[in-house]
Amino acid sequence: MLPGTAGVWRISAINDAGGWEDRTTVEDMDLAVRTALLGWKFVYVGAVKVGSELPSTFKAYRFQQHRWSCGPANLFKKMLLDILRNKKVSFWSKLHLLYDFFFVGKIAAHTVTFIYYCFAIPVSVFFPEIQIPLWGVVYVPTVITLCKALGSPSSFHLVILWVLFDNVMSLHRIKATITGLLDTRRVNEWVVTEKLGDANKTEPAMEGLDDVQVIDVELSTPLVPKLEKRRTRLWDKYNCSEIFVGTCIIICGCYDVLYAKKGYCIYLFIQGLAFLVIGFEYIGTRPPSTE
Repeated sequence: MLPGTAGVWRISAINDAGGWEDRTTVEDMDLAVRTALLGWKFVYVGAVKVGSELPSTFKAYRFQQHRWSCGPANLFKKMLLDILRNKKVSFWSKLHLLYDFFFVGKIAAHTVTFIYYCFAIPVSVFFPEIQIPLWGVVYVPTVITLCKALGSPSSFHLVILWVLFDNVMSLHRIKATITGLLDTRRVNEWVVTEKLGDANKTEPAMEGLDDVQVIDVELSTPLVPKLEKRRTRLWDKYNCSEIFVGTCIIICGCYDVLYAKKGYCIYLFIQGLAFLVIGFEYIGTRPPSTE
């Protein structure tokens, strides 16, 4: 698929596919799928590198990930029959698009990650009859982690932190995926992602104002009324869902230490701590204060 961040389109391809659609929050993916079904080919040019800005805060990143997880799931639902009925691409191309790209990459990956790592393993400590084999707890996750790390060798030293963070984000991605599949209230929610560059632009542009005279005038009534500071609610200040899940996972780890003795406690404590760190906003870059 052609990414929306750094893609160059032929106008004829856009027109051939019917133009841009606003039926989902991933209009670039929507256009790319419709264009591919018409037989157009995409060319990847690896030598060209394009920089992109990061979200300014973790909350901005959460909104971005919601859109990127909800949109593909919703697009999968809306285009399933169109893909199956298409006559211009081969059976194997349709299978790759439906199974590899949409089902595995956009739906199953988020679902399995959260259910297995953040629910099944923690809850299993309360049921002695449930025994997850060592290869399922250690070996398979390790191989998957190493395979993912191959794509970014320069960041290999951060791979463990990245896996823990990705497990936390699976909580939001699975909620967004369900939202997209069921067409619920937030399916078309579009929150513009505040980027780090935008957050740092707090100083007004002063170029060309060297000769401007500033007149000090005392006003009886201020031109701009003073804004009253609102009280920040607890659920706005912290990420309560991460705090709740992290607390539950740590409780499972404590139970494993005291009673179950399954040996999952090290993972459970580390993963639970990752949820709490993100829940209490000890992550990301805070934009400079404008007060």
